[in-house]
Amino acid sequence: MAVSISHLGYNKISQMIFEWQAADRTSLMALFIVLEVSLHWFWCLYVWWQQDALNTYVNIHYLYPLWLGISFVGLFFLCMVKGLFHSSNDNEIVLSRWQIALVLVYTAYISTVIVMIGYSSLFAGVSLVGGAMLGMMLIKRRYAWRMFWLHIILMLLAIMSPYCGISLPNLRQLTVIHPMLESHNYLTYNEIMAAENAVAALAFENNVLDWDSISELQRSSTFFWRSTHLYLALPKAIFIVYMFRALLLVLDDSRFETLRHANQDELTQLKNRRYGLKKMKYALATVREYQDLSVMLLDLDWFKQINDNYGHDVGDQVLIEISQTLSQSLTDKTIISRYGGEEFLIVLPDTKHDSAMMIAEQLRLNIAEHVMKIEGLADFNVTASFGLYTLTHEERDCIAQGYKTITQQKTVARTSPLIKPIATQRAESQIASMQKLPSDICQRLISTADKALYEAKHRGRNQVVSANEMWAEKEGGKQLLYKSR
Repeated sequence: MAVSISHLGYNKISQMIFEWQAADRTSLMALFIVLEVSLHWFWCLYVWWQQDALNTYVNIHYLYPLWLGISFVGLFFLCMVKGLFHSSNDNEIVLSRWQIALVLVYTAYISTVIVMIGYSSLFAGVSLVGGAMLGMMLIKRRYAWRMFWLHIILMLLAIMSPYCGISLPNLRQLTVIHPMLESHNYLTYNEIMAAENAVAALAFENNVLDWDSISELQRSSTFFWRSTHLYLALPKAIFIVYMFRALLLVLDDSRFETLRHANQDELTQLKNRRYGLKKMKYALATVREYQDLSVMLLDLDWFKQINDNYGHDVGDQVLIEISQTLSQSLTDKTIISRYGGEEFLIVLPDTKHDSAMMIAEQLRLNIAEHVMKIEGLADFNVTASFGLYTLTHEERDCIAQGYKTITQQKTVARTSPLIKPIATQRAESQIASMQKLPSDICQRLISTADKALYEAKHRGRNQVVSANEMWAEKEGGKQLLYKSR
């Protein structure tokens, strides 16, 4: 893939991160370095053009070798952009060599520029962190990590060199104190400013130094070098922040898309079985006192015949339209999910049995009255059978109390008779306060509704059967779920 400036747009960042080949990303990294080197090259051009005005506080003798080195480095990375474009993405060894060369050359280059132009915490910090962060995105992370540490080591060596008697070349002329120094050492920017201000302050009354008291030469030198460091650091800092802002937006979108696919049925766009059970469990855990919860399981009648007679594409279309009918007929608080195949799970929080029966009956009518219009085929209707079960708050309390008793007995059995106690008492109080339900409560509710669904199929399909009513007839009014425990 050809790499150009147009790929820096926000719309391309997602594709760059997730779809581009490793060679293309490395080529883009080299292109970014070319842009940074270009900023340095134009700075040298400006200094050369204004050398008559700047030679007082810029050592022009060091400018030419620096400018020549910047030019060679820019050509090197420009050739790398072209070379990676023509290289094969399948050659892992060659690509690794390219990335190692990129890391070594760039780290040596940026460290040299920082030393030559004069240390600035802003410029050095942006170069150190920004280069490593960008490298983490575009090249192998272990190479970017090593580049980061190599950069730190080189900067520490440069900072310590004056204290070891080693003089490093520096473009910055010391406007006040340089006649007092035998050579130009690599000192930090703050040390230079402190030394200059301390020497200049001796000439003023009460050792007070303000901006108006500083010489024009010092003001020009300070302004020039601070402007230089801002010029070198800010574009890169802004670009890095922009890239990571865009990256975070891409990751947010990717996370949303991942969750959507993880929680949503691809065909019907309803929630899938796993997410439906998760929401059902949450609804059971957060249901308030004196609130009932109803569960419906519906199955399309004779769906296999639709697939056999018309094909699976028509069967898929039927599932899509039935899903749309369910979504349009129920409120947002209702939990609707595709349970599997042609089965759908519907959970109605805070819904009593009579209301749930009315809702189920209305859904049955809506499905039966919906006409399937398939292109090239005669219009037809489908029906559905419903199994419904309502967990009343009285039964829920009974289940919770029974579960608490069993849990307490297990806790006491695991506790030594010599240590009774406080741990058991705390466990009992926590269980009592939480009113826990069994971990398989969702499966038991669905299993009960499924028995009612099976009965609806047995009675001739296209009808709603209540498990509450079914077991009330068989068991003399005893609640099914608590009895089956």
